[in-house]
This record gives sequence, C-alpha cells and structure tokens, in this order.
Amino acid sequence: MSKIVTFGEIMLRLSTERHLRFIQAKTFAASYGGGEFNVAVSLANYGLETDFITKVPENDIGACAVKEMRKLKVGLDNVAYGGERLGIYYLETGAGTRGSKVVYDRSNSSLATTKPGDFDWKKIFEGATWFHWSGITPAISESAANQCLEAVKAAHELGLKISCDLNYRSKLWKYGKQPSEVMPELLSYSHVILGDIDTAYFMLGKNKVNPNYQDEKSLPSLYDALFKLCPNLEFVATTLRYSVSASHQRIGGVLYDGKQIYNAHIKEVTPVVDRVGSGDAFMGGLIYGLLTYNQELQKALDFAVAACCLKHTISGDYNLVTLEEVEKMMTGDSTGKVSR
Repeated sequence: MSKIVTFGEIMLRLSTERHLRFIQAKTFAASYGGGEFNVAVSLANYGLETDFITKVPENDIGACAVKEMRKLKVGLDNVAYGGERLGIYYLETGAGTRGSKVVYDRSNSSLATTKPGDFDWKKIFEGATWFHWSGITPAISESAANQCLEAVKAAHELGLKISCDLNYRSKLWKYGKQPSEVMPELLSYSHVILGDIDTAYFMLGKNKVNPNYQDEKSLPSLYDALFKLCPNLEFVATTLRYSVSASHQRIGGVLYDGKQIYNAHIKEVTPVVDRVGSGDAFMGGLIYGLLTYNQELQKALDFAVAACCLKHTISGDYNLVTLEEVEKMMTGDSTGKVSR
C-alpha cells in the first residue's frame, strides 16, 4: 500500500461569513487549512495512508490544529512542536463579479522559523513511497526553503516519487530571494509537476510564452522545455480554469507524459460554494490517479478534474468527498440528486 508524505504549513483560516466584505464582518468563521495539508486530507479520504509534516506552536491554537489533523485521519507522527505562532490567513469570499481576497498573516510562524534538526527526513520517509511539496513552502522563509530542499534530496536518495504543485503566491516571496533563485534546484528532483506553463517558466527563470491550451500541436514543445530543465520529470499537469464569475467556473485539465497530451473535458461548476483548495483537490486526485490506475493516464486526469470540480461545492479548505463520489462524477453524473 502506498504511503504519501506531504510537507507544508497548516494555518488558521478566518473567513467572512455570508460573502461579507472584510469591512462589514463582525465575526469570522474559524477553520484550518493549507495546500499540502489539503492534499493529505484528500488522499486520506480516498483510503491511502498519509503523513503530514509541519511545525506548530506549543499553545492552545497549535493544539487545535493538531486536533483537526487527527479528526481528518492524517498521520501526525512526525509533527514538530515549537516556535511562536500558527500562521493565519483571512478570506473574503467573493460572489458573482466580485472575486475573493486573501490576506496573509504568516510572518514568524512556527514553520517559517523552522531550524535544522526539526525534521529527521530519513526517519520520516521510512516506509513511504511518495513525497509531495508545493511552491508555497519555500516562499514562506529561507529556513523553510532550506528544509524543503533537504526533504526533496532525502526523498530522491531513498527513491520516492516526488510531486510539486507550483502554487506561486506573490504575496509570500518577501525574504529577499526570487522564485527563480530557489525553485530550479527543488524542481530538478520532482517527477510530477502541477502548474501552468507560464508559472513553471517563470519559476525556472525563463520568459513566459502565453500558451494556448486548446492547441494540442503546440503544447508538447512547450512542456518538453520543462522536461529538459527538470531531469527527473515524468509528468506535467495543468488545471484549466475559465472563470465566468466568482460563482461560475469552468474546469478542465491537461496531462503530458513526454509523449502524449491528455485532455479532460471542461465541466461547468455553478454555483461555487468555496473555490479555495480546489487546486489542492486536483493535486490530490492526480496523485491518487497516478498511483491507482496503472498508467491509465486519461483516467488519472479525469479523476483529478472531477475531484477539483467537487471541491468547489464544499466550504472550507479541504475536499471532503469520498472515492465513490469522485468516481460517480467521472462517469458524467453531476446532477446532484439526493442520495436516498
């Protein structure tokens, strides 16, 4: 059985209610989330063994975050404790033509101030088959970036499959280094990369190319450039998102294995309940598909897109759906009928 390890920061999420703007809010709904944790939750929901690696403060808020992880059946054996605070993000949920807004409060968080010795990666990876990280973690701080590099090197040495969701967050890269100074070495170890082509080029220090994802003839050469820059790369995937409005999204996806382009049909998602975490739902679905469907790559992509679509219907960061629900949507059943 596969065991997937993910590494990143779990945060306290404070959301305005009923689509209120920040200036209108008198209360905030408290929950938890974070890109790599959201992926672990998806995989745990699909019946796979997961281990989420993070660092939380030894206070009541850190204890609440750990309780949340335990409730969602994510492995906690290697969580580190220490530091001053849990990271926070504030969410103003948009509606219709008004987009959502995020304000980060993550400076000096426990994971941002991680130090050498917090994680014994060789011990952590015992029995693991897959390691997942994202571009959010090395954006938090230089010390977090160094831990991420230590992790991918150890995972590579031990023969794990390594995946990365590029997840570029311009508001986070504030410690004096640009993504192109940090990400190329990290990505050189990755076997699976999720992200759009222009973001990948940007993080690798290359000029953007404004790809046309509907032109299957031009895509292979653009993806091939990534294979040349990342010597361990086996698969590149891109989530296709066409925003009609904050409440109406059109979702598809592309997967490339160095030989063939796979496309998933665009699905209409409306009304959107919560868009946050939908990319993580795609990533979790893709990992599950690649692990489970024995190189049936179209099926793996279709699973990821279906998982992503379903996440838009669920409030909160994580994709609280079952394997059966995703498989049902893969077959084209998106009627939302009552299950009796």
